[in-house]
Amino acid sequence: MGMRRRRPLARAAMVGGAGYMAGRAGQRHRQAEEDQDAQIADLQAQQAPPPAPAPPAPAAPAGDDMVTQLKKLGDLKASGVLTDEEFNAAKAKLIGS
Repeated sequence: MGMRRRRPLARAAMVGGAGYMAGRAGQRHRQAEEDQDAQIADLQAQQAPPPAPAPPAPAAPAGDDMVTQLKKLGDLKASGVLTDEEFNAAKAKLIGS
């Protein structure tokens, strides 16, 4: 009768041990896949070309800009915002620069 009691316990120990080993193997497999995915992501990030720089905005012609600013100064003088001295000083500064 002693043998009958040991067999169910031995069987349970074997089933439990096999389940434990299968769980550990699955855990190792998942960890290995995660490590491999991280390495692939790192390599892809290293190989990605840098983004192309944006082209510079075209510069406005200097002559047109100066003419526009002189017209604005003239309008300010005509409306009475600038005095003759202020207008002449701003014009000299604009032409000199």
